[in-house]
Amino acid sequence: MPDWNAAQYLKYGAERTRAAEDLLARVALEAPSSVVDLGCGPGNSTRLLWERWPNADVTGLDRSPDMVDAARAAFPGRSWATVDIADWTPARPMDVAFSNAALQWLSGHDTLIPRLFSMVAPGGALAFQIPGRRYAPVRALIDDVSREPRWNDRLEAARRALTMESPAFYYDVLSGVASSLDVWETQYVHVLESPAAVVDWMAGTGLRPYLQALADEAERQAFLEALRPRVREAYGPQPDGRVLFPFNRTFVIAWRQA
Repeated sequence: MPDWNAAQYLKYGAERTRAAEDLLARVALEAPSSVVDLGCGPGNSTRLLWERWPNADVTGLDRSPDMVDAARAAFPGRSWATVDIADWTPARPMDVAFSNAALQWLSGHDTLIPRLFSMVAPGGALAFQIPGRRYAPVRALIDDVSREPRWNDRLEAARRALTMESPAFYYDVLSGVASSLDVWETQYVHVLESPAAVVDWMAGTGLRPYLQALADEAERQAFLEALRPRVREAYGPQPDGRVLFPFNRTFVIAWRQA
């Protein structure tokens, strides 16, 4: 199974971009000169940055070649780089370091977040959003299936693949260095066509570590077949047949003194 699949991710591109729009709306900078999108994916969030700041030098970076290739194809002539956020160091401090649903794939947020903030220029901001610690009931259902004896031991690392701390954690790691902080949580309620769409959504993101750790396609399908009835029970349809998919997200904007 590939590391990332841009086409799968973009099946719900509008819903995934909504949080980036809400985060960007709170970044009160008129004319930054340098902007980076950390974990740009297929470029859906990066597009918002150059539309907001057309005169800025905007770069999108992601560690997935498939995602960066999709971004280049969709938005030729823009600046893209295949780089792991954990290894990234800018040539100069950035006015805006922006990240939409990417930092949860890196561990050690007690050191990662302050390191990223240290790369922000005076008067600039680090702005990111990630899923909330308990972002949706489907996460617990995936973990429950992963603990079945047939694959429990192999999926221990998958259960630890995401790092999502509390709002208080991010406040504490940044309050000593930021001149001001804006921290909040939002629950989005996405309208999906069916419980199967919940599994399809997760296949583009949170299910990846579990499916990648399994031996072959037959095992992956067995895992999904074990998950689907639990999802159908947890996400019952509305009278019109559609399913409501609540999803919690944590937002942080940290400002550096000018």
